[in-house]
Amino acid sequence: MHRYPEYFAHRHANDELDCVPLLAAGLRRDPTRTVVHFEDHAITCEDASRHVAQLQRWFRERGLVQGDRVAVMLGNSPEHIHLIYALHVSGLVWVPVNTKLRSAGLEYLLQHAQPKLFVIDDEFDAVTAQLDCGAAQRTRLPAFDASDTHAAFATPAIGVHDPLCIIYTSGTTGAPKGVVFTHRMMRIASEAALRVADVRDGDRLFLWEPLCHIGGAQMLLLPFLENVTLHAVPRFSASQFWPQIERAGATQLHYLGGVLDILMQLPESEQPAAHTLRVAWGAGVSAASWEAIQARLKVSLRECYGMTECSSFATANLTGKPGSIGRALPWIDIDLLDENGQRVQDGEAGEIVLSSKVEGTFLPTYLNNPDATKAALRDGRLHTGDRARRDADGDLFFIGRQTDSMRVRGENVSAWEIERIFAAHPAIRASAAIGVASAIGEQDILLNVQFKDEAVAWPALHAWAQERLASFQLPRYYRAVSAFQLTASERVKKHLLSRNTEDAWDRLATVTQ
Repeated sequence: MHRYPEYFAHRHANDELDCVPLLAAGLRRDPTRTVVHFEDHAITCEDASRHVAQLQRWFRERGLVQGDRVAVMLGNSPEHIHLIYALHVSGLVWVPVNTKLRSAGLEYLLQHAQPKLFVIDDEFDAVTAQLDCGAAQRTRLPAFDASDTHAAFATPAIGVHDPLCIIYTSGTTGAPKGVVFTHRMMRIASEAALRVADVRDGDRLFLWEPLCHIGGAQMLLLPFLENVTLHAVPRFSASQFWPQIERAGATQLHYLGGVLDILMQLPESEQPAAHTLRVAWGAGVSAASWEAIQARLKVSLRECYGMTECSSFATANLTGKPGSIGRALPWIDIDLLDENGQRVQDGEAGEIVLSSKVEGTFLPTYLNNPDATKAALRDGRLHTGDRARRDADGDLFFIGRQTDSMRVRGENVSAWEIERIFAAHPAIRASAAIGVASAIGEQDILLNVQFKDEAVAWPALHAWAQERLASFQLPRYYRAVSAFQLTASERVKKHLLSRNTEDAWDRLATVTQ
C-alpha cells in the first residue's frame, strides 16, 4: 500500500494523513481566524488554543496519561468542541456517548470501554446518577479561566495509527461493537467529507449533527483542511432551520435521520424563495424522491455510502443519478460478492466488500471483540454486511443490510439490543423487533410480543421501555403474537413476520388522538 497516494496530492508532500499536526498548526497559524460559529458565538483559533491548554492542565490534574480513555456525554456546545480538540492533540482516547442512551445501554458502554473519566452535562445528571460506571469518575467540565491568557497547549508524540476514539456502533446482531477509530481514519473521514459534500473555498457548512456521531465529529477538522467555516447549532430544529440557514449563509447540509423528509413536510411558505444552500449530502434518498427533493429544496443531492469501520465513507454519487450511492472513492475498491465469495454480475445483489490502497483506512480492531474483528476483516478486506447492486454504467445502488438490524433516524439499531431489554419484562416470553417502512427517515420499529400469561397494556409496556431504551431504539408499533415460528437453533424466523402495521398498536397515533 502507498503511505501517501496521489488521491491527497494537493496536501503537503510531508503530510502523513494525520490529525494532530494539521490541527496544531492550524490553531497556531492565525489566532484571530474564526473556524466555528456556534449560533452567535464565534470560536477563533486563539479561543480554541486557550481552552485546549487549560483542558490539558485539567487532564494532568485528574491523573490522565496518554492512551487513557475519556467518555463524553455532552450536547452540542462550544465547550464540547474545545474538549474534542483537546482530546485530539493530547493523545487521550475519546469515547463519544450517544446522548439518547439510557440505563442498560449506558452501563454496557462504560463497562466495556473502561474510561477513566465520564464527562457529562447537567442535563444528564439524573439519567447517569444511578449507573454502575465501572472505574470511570463521573464529572463535569471545568470552568474556563478567561484571565489566563498565557496558556499554551502541547502536542505529545502521537502515531497516525494510534486510537483517537472508540465509536460504538449497533450495525449488526449482538452487543454494540466499539470501533477503534484511529487518527488516520479521522483524517481520511474529513478528507472524504470535502469530496462528498463538494466543498469549495469560502463555503459555510451547517453542523447540526450530534458531535457524538461520526457524522458530526468528522466535520471539526474541515476548517483546517480548507478555507471554510462551520456554523453549528445545538440540534436540528425544523422550525428554526431556514432562519438558521439564512443567518449562517450556509452552503452545505448533511442529511441523515429523515432530515430531508421533515423539510419536505414543512409548508412551502416556511421555505424562503431563495437561499444559500447549494449541496445536500448524505444517505437515504430514494430514486422516486430524488427529483422532487432537488426541485423543492433547490439543492444538488450528493448521495454516499459508508460506515464507521471504513473511515466513514466508501462511495459518492458525483453525477446526480437518482437513487445511486455512486462509485467508490479513489482510495477504495468495491467488490460485490455472493454467499460463496464470488463476484456477482451487473444487476445482481451482492455483499459490499471493501479494500483500500491507503494503509489504515479500515479499523484495526473492534475493542475487546476478536470474533467480530475476524468476521469483518478478512484477508485485508472489510466485509460490511450490506448489500448493493451495480448497474451497467458502474454505478452502485444500496439494497439493505444482511444483518438483523434497522436504520432509524440516522442510527443503526440492533434488534438484539431491543429484544434483550424486553426479555427482562416479567410478562414477556419472547419478542422480535423488525424494521418497517417509515414516512420520516429510513425505518420504524415494530415489536412483536409473545406474552407468558396476561397481556400488558401497550401504553404501560411502552412507558416501561422508555426508561430503559434510547429514543431511537423505542418501537413505534407493538403487536401481540400467540407464538413464533423458530429455526432449529431456536431463532425467530423473522422473514415470516408481517411488515403490515394495520393490526399493530401505534404509539404515535395514540399521542395525536
